[in-house]
Amino acid sequence: MKLSQLKLEHFRGYNEETVVEFDDLTVLIGKNDSGKSSVFDALNIFFEVTAVPDKDDLCVYSSDDNISITCVFREFPSQLIMDAQHPTDLASEHLLNDYNLLDIIKIYNCSLAKPKLSNIVARAVHPTADQYDDLLSLTNANLKQRAKSLGVDLYSVNQSVNSDLRRAIWAHADDLQAVATDVSLFQAEGKKVWDQIKKSLPIYALFKSDRPSTDQDAEAQDPMKSAVKEAIRTQEEELSRITKTVVKEVQEVATRTVEKIQEMNPELANELTPHVSTRNWDTLFSVNLTGDEDIPINKRGSGTRRLVLLNFFRAKTEKDAEGTNSGLIYAIEEPETSQHPHNQVILVNALQDLTESAECQVFMSTHTPVLARRFNQDALRLVTKESDRPVIRNGREESTIRDIVDSLGVLPDHSVKAFLGVEGTNDISFLKCISKILHAENVDIPDLGEEEETGRLVFVPLGGSSLELWVSKFQEFELPEFYWVDRDNPPPQQAKYQGFVDEIVKLGNCSAWITNRKELENYLHPQVISDSFPDYAGTGDRFEDVPELFARAVHEASESNVDWQDVRDDTEKLGKKVSRAKRRLNSEFVAKMTPSLLSAIDTEHEVQNWLMTIGAALQEEQH
Repeated sequence: MKLSQLKLEHFRGYNEETVVEFDDLTVLIGKNDSGKSSVFDALNIFFEVTAVPDKDDLCVYSSDDNISITCVFREFPSQLIMDAQHPTDLASEHLLNDYNLLDIIKIYNCSLAKPKLSNIVARAVHPTADQYDDLLSLTNANLKQRAKSLGVDLYSVNQSVNSDLRRAIWAHADDLQAVATDVSLFQAEGKKVWDQIKKSLPIYALFKSDRPSTDQDAEAQDPMKSAVKEAIRTQEEELSRITKTVVKEVQEVATRTVEKIQEMNPELANELTPHVSTRNWDTLFSVNLTGDEDIPINKRGSGTRRLVLLNFFRAKTEKDAEGTNSGLIYAIEEPETSQHPHNQVILVNALQDLTESAECQVFMSTHTPVLARRFNQDALRLVTKESDRPVIRNGREESTIRDIVDSLGVLPDHSVKAFLGVEGTNDISFLKCISKILHAENVDIPDLGEEEETGRLVFVPLGGSSLELWVSKFQEFELPEFYWVDRDNPPPQQAKYQGFVDEIVKLGNCSAWITNRKELENYLHPQVISDSFPDYAGTGDRFEDVPELFARAVHEASESNVDWQDVRDDTEKLGKKVSRAKRRLNSEFVAKMTPSLLSAIDTEHEVQNWLMTIGAALQEEQH
């Protein structure tokens, strides 16, 4: 399953129902104390079986004693196994909402000294007709009785299976009067349904910004302890033999000792009974990480400790998910904390890579422009306060992007000498990698990655319709601006962003380029791909779809039983494969390019000329 929405009501600052939309990658942006942490904490309460809100988590403005936390899921299992391995599905049980999503509400009673979970309901389009509206609460015997009273023919129905009985009864109705309603899954038969649903819920792992950062932290120790236990398990038979031998020998020595005491002091000996206790083998081992010159991680800088701990945290979460059908949700507060800008970029790229997994979602929060500007606008959610209550707005809206820019700004410091706007993060990867290769041969071509690390160049993934908003903000700084967009459309069609470029070139300090090829991936020489994937069908044509051709080559090399045409017919599946292909092409395969291969494919030397123009501007600003 994947999380699509969170709805909060009466939780901390979120008094009125507030909706947060989630994609595979979602970044909450906002100033401190705007309400970002409350979103992650609410999710932790929902997913953690033993967690409940604190009494003071109830909103102070609430007229109700109940906190409501709702999670809406997509991509749920096609079947649930209930009633002794008999499958059913959420649609057949009438447990999906108007949008065919699973909408689960947990309600917590905060009128008690210690709040507790008081109900779990599914908000679903469910039968409301009399005698057809309560089937999920009926036992097997009661379902049979209901069927009999309604005159339902059960001749071909397996009457030992509740889901089959419910399906037969519902099929008997002339009109189920199915409307949106709340179906309790908290008690009796409904709880059995919930017990099966929750087995498929994603595993949620929250990494808070203010947690301790030592290798003795519980999260850090757990994966290492698991490694110790696994190693011991493989030697269990031998270790058991050793334990028995040691216990036997020690027991014999202890017994002989008591016998000797008996000879000297019978009264004392009568009070003594030999007992040999043992400890689990895994308690005999502890694990610490050391770095250079055997310095423990505990003694390293806070940035290093957090980076190590974050990956301990990932290791533990992935271990927990092994052997389940559950997805993973990583919720990470302020990953920039104590991190050098270079490490921030590496960390963000690694987290974005995780979302390429079909089972993984990544949620982050940040209040710094350094990270905020690295994400496409669709991933952004702006958290602000209006009239002292949190408001969450989607980055897809142009007004939201404008407010993000106004709220956080675009500059981490004052060392910036130029802006380089591109369509997305894959373009950043391409340009940084190819510029590094070309810079090694021609110093007039800047290494854009190095320029970014020094803070002299700001990359901004502009993301479609928000282009004009960013440009208007950059104009305030009176610095050189460069914009690089894909042509997308082959001639004689007009380039996709031709209108934008025409306007940009009218502004001072602005240069804008449109690729002569479909997109940046078309500047990869096909040889660097076919060397690894001989069946790659790309020829270097200006407007061939390189990412899809590469995705097909990867798919066929995997010897998948799924026909490629079936993949193409599934829009979501194709999108994921192409997205993964673009990420690999713009990192792994750009790195295989050489200046001569680039010249062979880019006969007009577009890329080199663009980069030299940027380099000249950076040198001019430096002087």
